[in-house]
Amino acid sequence: MAENQKEKEVNQETEVNEECTHDCSTCGVNCSSREGGKPADMHESLNEYSRVRKVIGVVSGKGGVGKSIVTSLMSVMFSRKGYKTAILDADITGPSIPKAFGLNERAMGSEKGIHPVVTAGGIEVMSINLLLENASDPVVWRGPVLAGTVKQFWSDVVWGDVDFMFVDMPPGTGDVPLTVYQSLPLDGIIVVTSPQDLVSMIVGKAVKMAKMMNVPILGVIENMSYYVCPDCGKKHYPFGESKIEEVAKEYDLKVIAQLPIDNKNAKACDEGRIESIVSDEAKEAADVLETLIRS
Repeated sequence: MAENQKEKEVNQETEVNEECTHDCSTCGVNCSSREGGKPADMHESLNEYSRVRKVIGVVSGKGGVGKSIVTSLMSVMFSRKGYKTAILDADITGPSIPKAFGLNERAMGSEKGIHPVVTAGGIEVMSINLLLENASDPVVWRGPVLAGTVKQFWSDVVWGDVDFMFVDMPPGTGDVPLTVYQSLPLDGIIVVTSPQDLVSMIVGKAVKMAKMMNVPILGVIENMSYYVCPDCGKKHYPFGESKIEEVAKEYDLKVIAQLPIDNKNAKACDEGRIESIVSDEAKEAADVLETLIRS
C-alpha cells in the first residue's frame, strides 16, 4: 500500500515536471523544482518610501456585482474610523475607482516613484485611469503586461504610511487575480456577490482560488441584496430571496454584510461623491470587517 502511494506521488511529480514552464510566478504547485520543495516567496518588494500594514483584496467570481463600490465604501468607512487608507485598483481593463471619487487629475512621478492621487477625504488611489491621457481610452493589453502593471502599482508607487490598503481585483480567476495573490502580501480577502441563483457556484470559484493560494478569506458581502420602499419602509428583494446564509454555511464563511440597493448612493458614485455617502449598513460592515481583520 505504501509503495503504491509513493509510486503515485512520483508519477504526479513527473507529470508536473513534464508540463513545467519553469516560470514559478504562474504556478502554485509545490513541486521539486522549487528550492526544498517549498513554495517560493514571490511577493514583490514594496516601494522603499512606503509602509503598508494590512492589505485586503476585494474579489468576485463574476463582474457586475458592485465589487468596486464595496472596495470604495470600505475604504471610506475605514478612513472615517481614523485609519490612513489606500486603494490599489488592480482592475486594469475596467477601472472605476477614480470615477467614484471624482478624480480627474493624473498621477505624477518623482525620483522616489509614482505618487498616488489623494481624494478629498485623504484616501490614496492608484489606478490606470490616473495614468492615461484620456480616461475613456481602452487598455488593450495582454495578460503579462496587465500583471506587470499591477506589480508596479505595488513596487513603484510611493504609498507612504498606510494602515489599510484595499485592492480592487478584476472578476474571475485569470492572470491578474493570480498576480495579486502571488505578488502582494494579502492579509485576507472579501468575496463580493449578489443574490442570484448562480451565487453558490460563483462564490465557490473565488473561495477555492483563495484556498489554493493560501490566502485567508475574511468573509462575504452580498451587494444589491434588497431595497427599502420609501413609502412603506418594507424590504423588497428584486433578485429573489437571499441565499447568502446558505452559501456562507456551505463554504464556512462569515457573512460580513448584506448591502441594499440605494438610488442616492448610486447617484453619489456616478457624480464622484462616494465620500459623501452616509450608510448605516456600510458602517456596520466596516465594523465587522475591522474585527475580523484584527482577530
